[in-house]
Amino acid sequence: MHDIRLIRDDPAAFDAAMKKRGLAPLSADLLAIDERARALTTEVQAVLARRNEASKAIGAAKARRDDPTDLMAEVAALKERLPELEAEQKAVATTLAERLASIPNVPADDVPVGADESGNVEQKRWGTPRTFTFAPKEHADLGPALGMDFETGARLSGARFTFLRGGMARLHRALAQFMLDRQVEDNGYVECNPPVMVGDAAMYGTDKLPKFADDSFRTTDGRWLIPTSEVSLTASVADRILGDLAEPMRMTAHTLCFRSEAGAAGRDTRGFIRQHQFEKVELVTVCRPDDSDAEHERMTRCAEGILEALDLPYRRLLLCTGDMGFGARRTYDLEVWLPGQDAWREISSCSTTGDFQARRMNARYRPEGEKGTRFVHTLNGSGLAVGRTLVAVLENYQQEDGSVAVPAVLQPYMGGVDRLSPR
Repeated sequence: MHDIRLIRDDPAAFDAAMKKRGLAPLSADLLAIDERARALTTEVQAVLARRNEASKAIGAAKARRDDPTDLMAEVAALKERLPELEAEQKAVATTLAERLASIPNVPADDVPVGADESGNVEQKRWGTPRTFTFAPKEHADLGPALGMDFETGARLSGARFTFLRGGMARLHRALAQFMLDRQVEDNGYVECNPPVMVGDAAMYGTDKLPKFADDSFRTTDGRWLIPTSEVSLTASVADRILGDLAEPMRMTAHTLCFRSEAGAAGRDTRGFIRQHQFEKVELVTVCRPDDSDAEHERMTRCAEGILEALDLPYRRLLLCTGDMGFGARRTYDLEVWLPGQDAWREISSCSTTGDFQARRMNARYRPEGEKGTRFVHTLNGSGLAVGRTLVAVLENYQQEDGSVAVPAVLQPYMGGVDRLSPR
């Protein structure tokens, strides 16, 4: 959510920021609505003040035995006018709030300007893609013999659902447990187990509503299945005033996630990459504004550490303005190497939103020694997407006989099993 006061103070800077997002100037229209809203507020206050003044004058006139007819007629007219003014005031304020809520976040100064993913900037690479002595397979071809059952998933639930069996299911679970343990024990995140169904306020506060309603599933009683536990974790501080936040609040959770993928028709329909139901280990940080840039780097390194521990080659991209998410100020994408596809594929996205979400959910902190409060900064990232990491392990650790070696760090979670073999 944008602060209309900042737009009033420097409309040119706001328009310049939105231009980087590929949007036409917006400030003039917003300020016109804002001016009308403020004028109506002033008029309502004036009517209330005059009504009270005239009401007192009626009493005084009666005490003097003067004729209060004109004053009484004026009060009656003011009472009739007031509901109309208040209704218009509310409507204009709602229009302004809706317009502000529909505008994407202002990009950070270091975010490159670009129209689409071609404008992203590669910042680093880690690891060396494995050289195979045979033609590596895609996971969709390799997985079925190992327990990745696409047919049963589709028969039960339709497209983009998968049924995992045996060692494949255990490897998926092992990945999630390993990620969660690493983020808690080594990186200091507090483990949480949040609801996977939330109300409108949580979705709105984390900028998923109204823009992305079609990308999410809604229950018949009006709740939303979370697209990521970013929603539950971040919204846990909604409408709260936190303390000094001398140390950032870091939370993590392993949950089911659900996405309708309304905007992804025809993309990754084959395999385990893009599912309606999937699991993630999410990372969320709530901190003071001065800490958010350092936390963004730290969070991204926490996600990278999982890939490095699994010895999976990856690269980090700084997303450009045209490829960055609606609520983000800056986003780093981590892409893992998939030899079966001969391509880099996204496996984590780590973003700082500044106070964009905090304004929507009214999340504040009170600096030590100050009476006033300030909006917190929020960050979120995948640490990692479990299903996509499973895909990366299958493709990078596959053997010529169709088996898949289990990475060393996962073997304790697998009861010592070091290989998945075709059934």
